[in-house]
Amino acid sequence: MKLNLDLGVPSSQEWIDAVMNDFDAFLQDHADCERKASAMAMSFVAKYPDRTEIIPELIETGIEELEHFQQVYELMQERGLQLQHSIGKDPYLDKLLKLCHSGREERFMDRLLIASIVETRGAERFKMVAEAQTEEKMQKFYKTLWVSEAKHGHIFVKMALTYFEKEKVYSRLEWWVEQEARIIQELEIRSALH
Repeated sequence: MKLNLDLGVPSSQEWIDAVMNDFDAFLQDHADCERKASAMAMSFVAKYPDRTEIIPELIETGIEELEHFQQVYELMQERGLQLQHSIGKDPYLDKLLKLCHSGREERFMDRLLIASIVETRGAERFKMVAEAQTEEKMQKFYKTLWVSEAKHGHIFVKMALTYFEKEKVYSRLEWWVEQEARIIQELEIRSALH
């Protein structure tokens, strides 16, 4: 059973250049993304309380993402940065969510697979950030995050496989990988995780 996935396209050099040229803006966006990731895991618990097999892992993931938020916030404090007043719309996530099925079961599977892809893209990008850092503390921090995000990518595929047939999950996942590749290439390059 394959739990990890391969992204359709790699992130560009232009993206990592934009991040490293305005790392403070990236940290502010990163903090927002960690808050949203924690909320997303807990929203699955709220919307699907009958899916008892996955609730413990969702809670654990939500807590882990909140811990990442705390760690990013501490880095921001060290640099004299504040959180943004409001969390702006994420064009990447918005475009993905617009492609979701509308039926309850189909949407549940789609949301799990989107979570998997978003976490996998996050892992890839945190690896790029770690490798671009010159400060050892930041290298270690982003390496830790990349490993964690990769694990989360696997978790959401495993959750989908708990409730849906393997062929259906992998077929839909392949479709999502193609859609994500198209979307990531169309996005404006900015100093943000997505």
